[in-house]
Amino acid sequence: MPVSRASFLRSSLLLLLVGLASLVLVIGTSVWLVQRTQGYVEEVVQMRQIRSSVADLLSLMQDAETSQRGYLLTAEESYLGPFNSARDRLPARLDALSVMAQKSADVRAFSDQLKDVLIGKMRELGETIELARQGRRDEAIEVVRTDRGKDLMDNARTIFARLVANADARLNALVADQNASANALWWVTILGGLIILAVTGAGMIVIMRYTREIADARREVEALNTGLEERVSERTAELGRANEEIQRFAYIVTHDLRAPLVNIMGFTAELETSLAQLQTFVSGIEGQDGDPAFRDAKLAATEDLPEALGFIRTSTRKMDGLINAILKLSREGRRVLRPETVDLAALVQAAAAAVNHQVAEADGEVTIDMKKASAIVSDRMSLEQVIGNLLDNAVKYRRRDVPLRITVRGQRDDFGRIRLEVEDNGRGIAETDRERVFELFRRSGQQDQQGEGIGLAHVRTLVRNLGGEITLTSTFGQGTTFSILLPQDLRILMGRTAA
Repeated sequence: MPVSRASFLRSSLLLLLVGLASLVLVIGTSVWLVQRTQGYVEEVVQMRQIRSSVADLLSLMQDAETSQRGYLLTAEESYLGPFNSARDRLPARLDALSVMAQKSADVRAFSDQLKDVLIGKMRELGETIELARQGRRDEAIEVVRTDRGKDLMDNARTIFARLVANADARLNALVADQNASANALWWVTILGGLIILAVTGAGMIVIMRYTREIADARREVEALNTGLEERVSERTAELGRANEEIQRFAYIVTHDLRAPLVNIMGFTAELETSLAQLQTFVSGIEGQDGDPAFRDAKLAATEDLPEALGFIRTSTRKMDGLINAILKLSREGRRVLRPETVDLAALVQAAAAAVNHQVAEADGEVTIDMKKASAIVSDRMSLEQVIGNLLDNAVKYRRRDVPLRITVRGQRDDFGRIRLEVEDNGRGIAETDRERVFELFRRSGQQDQQGEGIGLAHVRTLVRNLGGEITLTSTFGQGTTFSILLPQDLRILMGRTAA
């Protein structure tokens, strides 16, 4: 099934969102598991510190007890070194254990009990040592024999064992939790990676399918373009031949029409001469006004025949103008274009100079702005006729109540073509007539100017022969702007046409 552009965009967006969600999930879960593992590590370190502190306290108390027994047996002060050291170090060790035990309620309870027991044991040891120093060794031994110190030490060992067991149990649980977190992190990483790989693979498949279809479509378009160019060339050649045949036909028809028209015009002239003689003859006859036949003949000679001949003369002149117009268009279509470099500013200046006296009579002016389009390669004669016709129309169809203003502008568009604009403040063209003014023998607005209606049709023919197009914008009663779009170099167009 072909991948459309819309489905490709939807699929790509969906895959991107899935991949992004998977990546965010993997990163978020990994960060959470790492933080959780970090907490486990910190708690493991804490439990090990507690266990180590408990072992140190047990060792410290054992050293103190051994030191006390040695002193009681020997009465030598050197045996009291471990006792004195334990007595000095015990408060700090108990405080450190209390601080470490704050984060665990169980450890904190044991720590408080252990503190009381150890302080009591150290007091018992100190009491016996003091009695021995005073020479009361028997009393000191009696204190030992009461087993009060032994009971305190047994309690201390029991608390030590519980603290160690609690720490070991917690360490085992933490190790299990760490293993579970590591396994979870491993699975999250593996599954997230697999999802991302799957999304990436699916995206690559979609992109490759879309790219392959684009390449296939491009090859088809290239093949179609090749065939289209051939068909266009063939059709252009056919249209060119058809156009030449139409032009030849128009030329032949108008040429053949001119022959009988010339005869009609000649015989009309002879009839006018004969009529003048007849009128002279009728006017010289006197005394026949009472004859009805004579009156009718005189009326025909003086009124009916002159009127009929006037109609004939007017019609033949009109027909002669139409035939000349058709011949003009036919000759223009058959004329060979001669591209050359044309200075547009100079050409427009010359065309404006040709109508300068008429513009001056209308109290007007022609403004020329050709700075943005100084030169073009085209047929000079055609350009002169186009600009000249448009300026003539601007003068011919001006408004009588305002000074005439004509502006000619030229500029180059984004595609390198030349755009010429001829703007006037004349009568304007009604919206219904804006297309028909380019048709042959069609005119718009008030018919108070001479013409056969071929001017703008001739202009459009010329512009199209130059490979361009002409359009207009107009506001009725305010003015009209004709826009002409021409290729920069006519030789390129002629080369393509020839090909």
